[in-house]
Amino acid sequence: MLSVLRVHLPSDIPIVGCELTPYVLLRRPDKTVTTDDVPDSSPIEGHFLRYKWYRIQSDKKVAVCSVHPSEQATLQCLGCVKAKIPVAKSYHCSPKCFSDAWQHHRVLHDRAASAVNENGSEEEELFGRFNSSGSAASLSGSASATSLTNGSTPLYPAAVTQRSGGETWFEVGRSKTYTPTADDIGHVLKFECVVVEAETKVPVGHVNTILTSRVIPAPSPSPRRLVPVNGVDVIGHLDSDGRLSSTGTFTVLSYNILSDVYATSELYSYCPSWALSWPYRRQNLLREIVGYRADIVCLQEVQSDHYEEFFAPELDKHGYVGLYKRKTNEVYSGITNTIDGCATFFRRDRFSHVKKYEVEFNKAAQSWTDSQLPSAQKKTALNRLFKDNVALIVVLEAKFSNQGADNPGKRQLLCVANTHVNVHQDLKDVKLWQVHTLLKGLEKIAASADIPMLVCGDFNSVPGSAPHALLAMGKVDPLHPDLAADPLGILRPNSKLVHQLPLVSAYSSFARMGVGIGLEQQRRRLDPTTNEPLFTNCTRDFIGTLDYIFYTADSLTVESLLELLDEESLRKDTALPSPEWSSDHIALLAEFRCMPRARR
Repeated sequence: MLSVLRVHLPSDIPIVGCELTPYVLLRRPDKTVTTDDVPDSSPIEGHFLRYKWYRIQSDKKVAVCSVHPSEQATLQCLGCVKAKIPVAKSYHCSPKCFSDAWQHHRVLHDRAASAVNENGSEEEELFGRFNSSGSAASLSGSASATSLTNGSTPLYPAAVTQRSGGETWFEVGRSKTYTPTADDIGHVLKFECVVVEAETKVPVGHVNTILTSRVIPAPSPSPRRLVPVNGVDVIGHLDSDGRLSSTGTFTVLSYNILSDVYATSELYSYCPSWALSWPYRRQNLLREIVGYRADIVCLQEVQSDHYEEFFAPELDKHGYVGLYKRKTNEVYSGITNTIDGCATFFRRDRFSHVKKYEVEFNKAAQSWTDSQLPSAQKKTALNRLFKDNVALIVVLEAKFSNQGADNPGKRQLLCVANTHVNVHQDLKDVKLWQVHTLLKGLEKIAASADIPMLVCGDFNSVPGSAPHALLAMGKVDPLHPDLAADPLGILRPNSKLVHQLPLVSAYSSFARMGVGIGLEQQRRRLDPTTNEPLFTNCTRDFIGTLDYIFYTADSLTVESLLELLDEESLRKDTALPSPEWSSDHIALLAEFRCMPRARR
C-alpha cells in the first residue's frame, strides 16, 4: 500500500508571499521510493495523498520584531505610536535591539516630524524628545498585550472555527503547497499529509504533520529614489504614479542577483538561513526588480532553470520579453540546469527585438590559441583562458521617438551588452582580455550602424583596474600594474589595448553635473579619484565596486540615476545578502535620452 516515509520543510520559518513546498517521501506498493505527488485524480492502487494547511491562533497575542522578524517583540517604541508611524515598525525584540537600531530607526521619526511641520501640526514639539534617545514600552503583562493593534483593527480577528487548549485552528489550504498571507503573520502553521482510500475517502494510517515557526512579514528595504542629474531640483520616486521617464527617455537596470548555487551558508554565514533560501530570495528579488519599472533589465548570475521556470514567466506577466545566454560548461561539472548566465529583459510596449549576439569567451580563446600558439602550449593556455564566461548583446528598436518632425519614421536602434566577467583575482590578464574581446565585438557592430550602445554587467573589476581603464578611458597605460602578469602574451603588444567607443560610466554623472537636491549626498557616495560608487558589492569579506553601466556619450545623455546606498542604509554591522536585500550586489539603474542625430 502507498505510505508516507518522511515529511519536512526546507525552512521552518515561513515568510509572507513565499511559497512553502514540503518535501514528501513516499513508498509505492511496489516498494519503490519517490517524491512524486499522488493526487486524487491519479490514485495508485486505490489510494492518494490528501494535504491540509492550518493557521494556529493562540489566545496569547504576539507581535513581531521589526528588525529581527523571526523574533517575538517585547518592546514597542512610544515615539512611533505618537507619530502614527505604521505599528509594525514600532516593535523590537529586546532593549539591545532597540538601542542598536536607534540611529536607523530615528529616521522614521525625523520623516514623520518633517511631515508634521510641513502640515503645521501642533505636535511638532513631540519629536524633539527623540533627537538623541528613544523611548520604548515593554509589551509584557496582560495590559500591554491586549492593547496590540494593527492600525485601528485588532491584530487578530475574533472569528472562531475549532478550539483546543486555548488555540483556534483555521483551515487555510488543501494543496501540497501554501503561500502565507498577511493574515498569517505571527501565527504557527500546521501541515498535514495522509494517505486516503479513493473509494471511501477515509484516511488510512498515520497522519504526518509539521509545525512551522511563526509566520513573519517579508522584510522591506527603504525604497531607493531616482535622482535627476540634469540640474532639475526634483527627486522622483520609482512608483506607478510618479515615474520620471518622459516619452523620449528610457531606463536601464543592471543587477547581479546572486545565483542560488553560490548562496551558501558557508560563504554568507551572517545571513539567516531563511533569508538565504531561494524560495524567499526569488520573491524578494522579483519584487525589487519589478518595483524599479525599468524599460530594460540586465541580470547576471541567473541560473538556467530559474530563468525558464521563474524569471521569464513572472516578468512576462509584467510586460517583459526575455533573452538568455547561459555560461558554457567546459569547466563547470555540476548539474547543467544550475549553470548561471546573463538574462536581458525589455518591455514589449517600449522596445522590439531586432537581433541577438552571443559572445562565448571560450570560443574566442580557442580561436586565439589556434592562430597564435604552437600545439605544445595550447593546453596550458586554454586551461587559463577557459572560464566559461559569456556576454549577451541585444539590438532593440525603440517604439518611442524623440527625433522630432525633421526625422519622421526614422528607426531608433539601441545596442545593449550584458556580461559577467571572470571573478578570479589572480587572473587579471584574463579579465582584461575578456573585456577587450567584448569591446572589439561591439566596435564591429558600431561600424555597421549608427547605434547608441550600453555596456552593463558585473565586470569583477574595481575602479582604476585595467579593465575599468579600458572601458572608461579607451586605453590602458602601458605601465599599469595589472599588465605585469601576462604569462600567455594575450595582452601584447600593449598598444592593441584600445577601443574607439566613446564610453562613459553612467554613475560618474553624479560628479560631473551641477547643483541639485540629492546630488551632493550622492557625490559623497562616490570615490573622488574615479567618480565611481564606493561600492556595488558588500559582504563581510569585501566591499567595493564591481558593477557598471557604460554608455556611448556621443549618442546618449544621462537624465537620472537610482540613488546609491551607503553603509548606514544597510544598517550597522550588516552585510549583503540580508533579509531586506537578497543579493550581495546592489542594483544600478540609469535613465537615458537618445540625442537627436543632428547633434551626433
